[in-house]
Amino acid sequence: MDRDIIQEHLPYTLRETHYKTKGTFYRGKVRDTYLVDDKLILIASDRISAFDHILNQSIPFKGQVLNKVAAYFFDSTKDIVNNHILSVPDPNVTIAKACNALPIEFVVRGYLAGHAWRVYKQGIRVLCGEPLPDGLRQNSKLPTPILTPATKAQEGHDEDISRAEILEREILDKETLDLVSEKALQLFQRGSQMAREKGLILVDTKYEFGKDNQGNITLIDEIHTPDSSRYFYAETYQDLYEKNLPQRQLSKEFVREWLMDNNFQGLENQVLPDLPDSFVVEISMRYIELYEKLADSPFVPDLSKNPTQRIENNLQSILST
Repeated sequence: MDRDIIQEHLPYTLRETHYKTKGTFYRGKVRDTYLVDDKLILIASDRISAFDHILNQSIPFKGQVLNKVAAYFFDSTKDIVNNHILSVPDPNVTIAKACNALPIEFVVRGYLAGHAWRVYKQGIRVLCGEPLPDGLRQNSKLPTPILTPATKAQEGHDEDISRAEILEREILDKETLDLVSEKALQLFQRGSQMAREKGLILVDTKYEFGKDNQGNITLIDEIHTPDSSRYFYAETYQDLYEKNLPQRQLSKEFVREWLMDNNFQGLENQVLPDLPDSFVVEISMRYIELYEKLADSPFVPDLSKNPTQRIENNLQSILST
């Protein structure tokens, strides 16, 4: 996609929505969620977060990419587990069935990267109850994918938690925990296979689950998007790993790295820096590239300069304005 188009749309990102509805509203780091009767209106904004902070700049077309990637993978994994998706009436919007969310994020890791690497290099060799062998380096492939759950914090940082702690604190019962853990690992295997076919490595990802009104375990939120997942390029992985060089990747990690280089990790008294326009364009390009590689089709964005009005028009039958 042409950089000039992205540059042109810097003033027209979807930062937030303020629709009047007969239901309730929740604003997360990235999504605006409206609950209307038994349906969720999930609006993927162009906000971007890192270190549990929403950054000051929004990323053109990011919401459209997230929504399209999630829809693609929800459809591609529905044989493994039911998901909440009902329809996609707008490039930024998914209509989903309302579920009672489980209070745990299920993070699956196939490689030692990101948070896992930061923990490992401190000398810690057990992550969420999963033992890690000595002698690994950044981006090492793990002997087998591991499940590293995290609690969902309403504010601040999510916290790692082990299977034993989940059961001890009675956050989930054993039957539910066993089933969801199995589904998370199966989803990771499918996602890894699909990525490999497109020349990518699915490094790690998170899954969120809930129970529908009949008590069925249901995959919710998003799946295998660049916000929830980390991807490496397969063709250069081994060479870069052997040379102990940074991996070429399609994920938000390069945004985190830029923030760290600019003295921000979400710690107390740190000032959130502004992203320069050139870097915002680069982020958008990477999101679009990931969609095109995974879906094996060109990204065709909606170029509306008033996305909030477009969404409202496409949701007239659901929104009560």
